[in-house]
Amino acid sequence: MYVGRDMTELSMIPKDEWKKSELAFFHHSLQQIVPYLNAEGQSIHREIVEEIENRGGLKHGEADYTHGTKISYD
Repeated sequence: MYVGRDMTELSMIPKDEWKKSELAFFHHSLQQIVPYLNAEGQSIHREIVEEIENRGGLKHGEADYTHGTKISYD
């Protein structure tokens, strides 16, 4: 279960101030409903994807004892 700031709060701050877990969660959520998003929703999703790309993606290069290879938002 996602525990973090909701979209209402996040919409008031720039995407570069979002945590990776927030980007990962909302990207996954919006990705599931892409066919149903209006223009505003598609724009928000595109901005999230661009921010993820600017940060070099969501996956860690390799796992170690402190983290796995995937960003967890649970």
